[in-house]
Amino acid sequence: MIKCIVFDVGETLVRDDRYWARWADWLGVPRHTVSALVGAVVAQGRDNADALRILRPGIDVGAEYRAREAAGRGEHLDESDLYDDVRPALAALRELGVRVVIAGNQTTKAAEMLRDLDLPADFIATSGEWGCAKPDPEFFNRVLVTADGAGPWETVYVGDHPANDTIPAAEFGFLTAHLRRGPWGHLWADDPAVAEAADWVIGSLHDLVDIVKQEQE
Repeated sequence: MIKCIVFDVGETLVRDDRYWARWADWLGVPRHTVSALVGAVVAQGRDNADALRILRPGIDVGAEYRAREAAGRGEHLDESDLYDDVRPALAALRELGVRVVIAGNQTTKAAEMLRDLDLPADFIATSGEWGCAKPDPEFFNRVLVTADGAGPWETVYVGDHPANDTIPAAEFGFLTAHLRRGPWGHLWADDPAVAEAADWVIGSLHDLVDIVKQEQE
């Protein structure tokens, strides 16, 4: 029986549009240019931050991030960044008695902004707070602790990225749901490696509600 569902953040719960648009504005390049380069590096299986390195060879992404924050042009997250199915699906899962956790590769500031949204979740944490990031097994060790007693076989990790979410979570022993959302989710949804690792490939978070109901029957 599924007792806990853990959600990735970027392109699982929140859209990345604003994130990359603010980077484009900061670097003084068209937003479409950044979006296209992000898509290119995604298709090549590279780190999405490589899009910024292509635009500005030698860029120190961390230093630029701090400069943006100091200038008041840093990370921002509000209700409009959430996908439409997030609140109703998470609320429905909790009504079914499932523990809902949010844990992804984001900054400490992102964790604070997510908590400010008062989402229907039992626990929220990010790699910035934990000091370890996916696909490091230590990240998934931390995730298991947040499951509050549920075993890996009773915990579903939901994400859009095969190399950061679906495959390493499955290798750790979690049940996995690959979400067909965002560039990563769509591009690799039909990949054989994803098909082998994922227990489910879903198109909406509402699908998880149906899965839990079927498991409870």
